[in-house]
Amino acid sequence: MIEFHLDSQSGVATYLQIVRQVKDALRLGTLDVGDQLPTVREVVADLAVNPNTVAKAYRELEHEGLVVARQGRGTFIARTLAPASLQHHEELREELERWLALARRAGLDEESIRALVSTTLRESLARRVA
Repeated sequence: MIEFHLDSQSGVATYLQIVRQVKDALRLGTLDVGDQLPTVREVVADLAVNPNTVAKAYRELEHEGLVVARQGRGTFIARTLAPASLQHHEELREELERWLALARRAGLDEESIRALVSTTLRESLARRVA
């Protein structure tokens, strides 16, 4: 089961952080069709957030067709975002861990790492389109 984590410094609304974490888990294959999300009550207890915030995130996911709410039973994954083949994820993750260790040794903090990755990804995608 997924465990949500909030970043109060991100500037991203809490409900969107929850939505993003579910989508990331779906892309990585951590969550799969039929898996149950934590109940609103469980998320509220874990994160100390308003129940309406969690409900809003779950409604957004339901609106996008990613989850289905079953009255009295919970919220379940309805479809995945994972690519057909996840076989390379572990290898890529290990390489990313090595790269992150290099970045930290080079003195980059978390925000600098995020900025570098985000900028590099954006530029790389722009070159592919051009």
